[in-house]
Amino acid sequence: MLKSARKKQKDPEGRMPLTEHLRELRNRLGKAVLAIVVVAVVAAFYYKDIVELFKQPIEDAIGCKVSFAELSTKDKRQTCGNITMSGLMGPFSLMIKVSLMSGLVVASPIWLYQLWAFLAPGLHRTEKKYALSFVAAGAPLFAAGGFFAYKIMPAASTVLIEFTPSDVDNLLPLDELIDFITRLVVVFGLSFELPLLLVMLNFGGILTGRRMLGWWRGMIMGVTVFAAVATPSVDPFSMLMLAIPIVMLYFIAVFIALFNDKRKRAANPDADLDPDEASHLDLTPQDVGEIEPVRASRAGTALPGQSGGGADSGTGVEPTRRNGYDDAT
Repeated sequence: MLKSARKKQKDPEGRMPLTEHLRELRNRLGKAVLAIVVVAVVAAFYYKDIVELFKQPIEDAIGCKVSFAELSTKDKRQTCGNITMSGLMGPFSLMIKVSLMSGLVVASPIWLYQLWAFLAPGLHRTEKKYALSFVAAGAPLFAAGGFFAYKIMPAASTVLIEFTPSDVDNLLPLDELIDFITRLVVVFGLSFELPLLLVMLNFGGILTGRRMLGWWRGMIMGVTVFAAVATPSVDPFSMLMLAIPIVMLYFIAVFIALFNDKRKRAANPDADLDPDEASHLDLTPQDVGEIEPVRASRAGTALPGQSGGGADSGTGVEPTRRNGYDDAT
């Protein structure tokens, strides 16, 4: 009867042959892809509800409440758009796209864990702690950015639709609309990750908190311009709704960087020195304390090459000296 193979004992430092690394990578990728596919299959049955979730705010803001036949009789001063789809394969392609996107997002905890499980054995304990902290902070920040993007989509759509020339009907392909919403969510989510990136650079010793604080005027101007471009609305409320949180997160990142620099200086006063700058040496004389006396060697304990004990060995005879020394050297 065959015995079950015992698991190999893992190296505490995470070392393994190249073939083991490749096998581990294959297993992690397989689990990640399987999780995405399973969630995508489930999302395919609810893809209409998912599309409605993203489509409804824009449709309520700029959607035409009349059919194509009634567009010719509507008020031309009112600009609106009709959400459409083209081709027989259009709905099927949209279902595949929405399902895969939903699987990638909903299954992100699983495939991110598989990625972490593959990289973690090669990291030190401190690196693991920092990595987990950054991931724990990055996920809520990205979600907050996506939430802001979802909230300003109706206002942004209302402004963009106003650029439609007069006597022209605007058709909004649903697949392009989904792509636009996805890009907007990703851009806003990544913009909220900027403070986290600054903190990472500070913890890595690339940026200091004092230098980051010196950029505050340029950062406020840059964030304001970005918010104005990302939220093309005529009212300043939408722009400030995006700019104020990013600026607040920037100053929080500066505060964390300053606190981290202070902690580093307390642990190592020479942390801020350049590589070619000499550190300060304390040359103040200090008390050496009590001097320990050295006992004289007793008879029979002479080193090799020395002649016998000494004058106190009981013989009263001085050892033989060579060139003034009593050993072979």
